[in-house]
Amino acid sequence: MYCARHCIRTALRIAVKKHRQELQIPAVCALRTLKTSTANRSDVIASPSLDGAPKQYSPKIHQLVNDIASLTLLEVSDLNELLKKTLNIQDVGMMPMGAMAGAAPISQAVEEEAAPIEKEKTHFTVKLTELKAAEKVKLIKEVKNSMQGLNLVQAKKLVESLPQEIRVNVSKEEAEKLKAALEAAGGTVVLE
Repeated sequence: MYCARHCIRTALRIAVKKHRQELQIPAVCALRTLKTSTANRSDVIASPSLDGAPKQYSPKIHQLVNDIASLTLLEVSDLNELLKKTLNIQDVGMMPMGAMAGAAPISQAVEEEAAPIEKEKTHFTVKLTELKAAEKVKLIKEVKNSMQGLNLVQAKKLVESLPQEIRVNVSKEEAEKLKAALEAAGGTVVLE
């Protein structure tokens, strides 16, 4: 992982240096110049077309799109992670549309009435917490089989970064079956 990040950073630094040399712009004022002027200082800024014609993109943008389109899903995931770290972007979960309207405060009387009534849990979260090193391959295969849409590489990453939630909001019977299968494959499972 470190090697891939290092290679990407090095490649980006080389590309920036090459771009600055092509534009013949000093490094100190490169950002200000790029924000306020065209690539060559003698170029005239093209005005946007008003007749609805499709926008023309620079070859640099086309090359960037082609490079990103040729990446595998794992490389895209690594690129996403690196961009988030580089640009300090926080992971924010999506809020359902009705959550704001349904978030009205509940009176204390209703909360007090609900507190003594404890219902038996019907839905569980299956969480894999540990693994036996000798049975790692067997556990990876079992995780791959238990989670739909997961390939072996993703299952391996999931197993190597424990603790992880395997399934969320499953019935008690399904959670027990999954727990038994994962424990038979060499994992330690907790139902929450």
